[in-house]
Amino acid sequence: SGKTIVFADESGFMLQPTVRRTWAPKGQTPVHYSWDRRDRLSAISGITVSPQRRRLGLYFALFDQNINTDRAELFVADLLAHFPKGIILVWDRWMVHRSAARRLRRRFPKRVRIEWLPPYAPELNPDEQVWNRTKYSDLANYIPEDVDCLATAIHESLCRTRSQQALLRSFFRHAGLSL
Repeated sequence: SGKTIVFADESGFMLQPTVRRTWAPKGQTPVHYSWDRRDRLSAISGITVSPQRRRLGLYFALFDQNINTDRAELFVADLLAHFPKGIILVWDRWMVHRSAARRLRRRFPKRVRIEWLPPYAPELNPDEQVWNRTKYSDLANYIPEDVDCLATAIHESLCRTRSQQALLRSFFRHAGLSL
């Protein structure tokens, strides 16, 4: 069909660190100095698979509010600017996705096709690994000064991930999908 396949998912980030195991000198317990801050960012991303299935891409957007139907629709509409032949969007069955899908089908009837993942099967979506890597590897134990620093760190992590074809391919292997 010449359409690009897009596996999409969302995640949230808070100013509190995602604490992971770390190293410290013997006898010295590592301490994270942070305070109770409620600011957060929401993010949405999509791993793209070219119609020839040779090239993978990663597109993303950050928001200072929760992902809702409007933001999900906006992300997909922005994606379409990169793919003139249209996309096959693979989404989970979250209520926001279902309502955004209805709008997208009306707005772009020939350019967007939606395929649904089975219920309760996030492990089948390779885009889940984008967030796993960003949160638990790149930003593990990171304590940002403010929400702008957090946005910069997320952006840099996603740009590094986007530039590594082998890493993106590993996300598909993790999901049990072959390219």
